[in-house]
Amino acid sequence: MRKQRILTLVHEDLVPPDSLKGYSDREIMDWKTEYDVVSTLRELGHTVEVLGVRSDLGAIRTAIEEFRPHIAFNLLEEFHGVAVYDQHVVSYLELMRKPYTGSNPRGLLLAHDKALSKKIMAFHRIPIPRFAVFPRGRKPKRPERLRFPLFVKSLTEEASLGISQASVVTSDEKLLERVEFVHASLGTDAIVEEYIEGREIYVGILGNQRLQTLPIWELLFTKLTEGVARIATAKVKWDEKYQETIGLQIGPAEGINDEDAERIVRICKRVYRALDLSGYGRIDLRLSDNGEIYVLEANPNPDLAHDAELADAAEHAGLDYGQLVQKIVGLGLRYKAQWRETD
Repeated sequence: MRKQRILTLVHEDLVPPDSLKGYSDREIMDWKTEYDVVSTLRELGHTVEVLGVRSDLGAIRTAIEEFRPHIAFNLLEEFHGVAVYDQHVVSYLELMRKPYTGSNPRGLLLAHDKALSKKIMAFHRIPIPRFAVFPRGRKPKRPERLRFPLFVKSLTEEASLGISQASVVTSDEKLLERVEFVHASLGTDAIVEEYIEGREIYVGILGNQRLQTLPIWELLFTKLTEGVARIATAKVKWDEKYQETIGLQIGPAEGINDEDAERIVRICKRVYRALDLSGYGRIDLRLSDNGEIYVLEANPNPDLAHDAELADAAEHAGLDYGQLVQKIVGLGLRYKAQWRETD
């Protein structure tokens, strides 16, 4: 394995320390992914420089010119405080002819726009819930084709921002209330889709043209009160005490027959290719109570923390964390191989 100079791009507020000593678990949680990736790259023998980025592309250019990295390891999830602007940072890396890890700009653009990505999937006959977009500045009116219960969320925000149990609505009154909440509190358009009752499953994918799917993973709520929707709210994702209360578990999906498993993997690969993703990603799906499969969304550049879903699934497949990080570096170098420096 050739040792590389790697420029790791992180949010300015998430530059990790060199050691975890002296930090509380709560403090570590904020920059755990960044620490895990950077420390692992160094353990693998790479020379790593970490650059905190907020809203200055010039800092990236300067770092590239001075450090002359072989590749940029992209851990940015926003730029200038806007989640969908991360795609423009990757576009800038392409303009600089600098290889990078993770998804390309087109894949980020298509996957970030939940409505556009669903339209593309529908064109490719990939099963999705029926949906509609409710733009800001217009009074919400439910199309007759949309049947309750409905799930309301931001059209562009990630990480379950703004999602709670109130996001699942069962009347036009509650629909109007929730759409207006998304408009006002998040400042984005809202997307409304039919809520699919069933199992929440994830499939990680590694690759550019040749794709490797990781084991099917499932999010389980073992102590959830009856009548409460099984959805990955912001509280479910980030509140450890609440996770204990609802008996949150995530791990290999059990009891899925071979035929359904093959169908799930095949669908996920079609989604990955239809949205022109590269590097690594995760496809979120629902397996309904009657055995139907629905794609909820595609997540380019999902969380890479050592104990996150992607890394756990990779380890279950025999790929330890160091191997996973190294594979992602290799995929980035191969995606734009003609840009690699010769030194």
